[in-house]
Amino acid sequence: MFPIHRPRRLRANKTIRRMVRETSLSPDDLIYPLFVTYGTGIRKEIPSMPGCFQESLDNLAGSAKEIFSLGIPSVILFGIPERKDEKGSGAYDEHGVVQNAIRVIKDAVPDLYVITDVCMCEYTSHGHCGVIEKGDVANDPTLELLALEALSHVTAGADMVAPSDMMDGRVEAIRLVLDEGGFPAVPIMSYAAKYASAFYGPFREAAESTPQFGDRRSYQMDPANRREAIREVALDIEEGADIIMVKPALSYLDIIADVRDAFDVPVAAYNVSGEYSLVKAAAQMGWIDEQRLMMEVLTSIKRAGADLILTYFAKDAAKILNA
Repeated sequence: MFPIHRPRRLRANKTIRRMVRETSLSPDDLIYPLFVTYGTGIRKEIPSMPGCFQESLDNLAGSAKEIFSLGIPSVILFGIPERKDEKGSGAYDEHGVVQNAIRVIKDAVPDLYVITDVCMCEYTSHGHCGVIEKGDVANDPTLELLALEALSHVTAGADMVAPSDMMDGRVEAIRLVLDEGGFPAVPIMSYAAKYASAFYGPFREAAESTPQFGDRRSYQMDPANRREAIREVALDIEEGADIIMVKPALSYLDIIADVRDAFDVPVAAYNVSGEYSLVKAAAQMGWIDEQRLMMEVLTSIKRAGADLILTYFAKDAAKILNA
């Protein structure tokens, strides 16, 4: 008698759908990005990223408490310094904006896990991710500065560092400096497969890190390449990365799945600013159901194989998951 097999039996109501659901989301999966700026009394909404803000240190404790109260275990910090220079000296200043932000958060919410983005682009006058020589980013001189930046973050109290620059060898350089500096237990989450994506546009407004010339395609990955991601991840694991990341997430679900299948380490994925802003813009136009689409996007990233999701939706998603 046709049909014997009726998959709809297990879709009949929300209870059975929940019981047999293959992929589940939790606030524990989420990492919330914060943009920390200089000055006082600043909580400036980012026009291209509704609901996200540049915040000064005096507002940061309140934000940290809100995030932690939602069950989100971790934040990742991006800094906007007051002054920039050719070598991005604010990145490794012991009293820099991120270093001070770490101290504020740890004083206010000691159990909130603080990850720091390790890169130079927010701090350099030219907006690139390292030292410029002959019109391009020089790899090896940049490694020294990235290592100094990572060490300064950890000395200030960061729980984890996350190099995002895509310089060759930066994970090993940071691992050596942290170990020699007395921090062998601090993990590294590497932006291992970071593509030169057009989805980063709103972030560059948020972090004030737009390149002043050229682009970043000489060091970030070509979006057309799939197999290269496995090579990049393998190199970072060999150098000492504890967690590896794929960025962006939504247009790179195949890469997340490939990495998950190939390596037995925790996999993170960055649901980046452009992915966030597209959903927000469509919702503002009334074209989509924002909450449903947000949860569908995050579920798809988890389903592809990500253990952790860096997302600007973290607070909104946690409120739904906690309900």
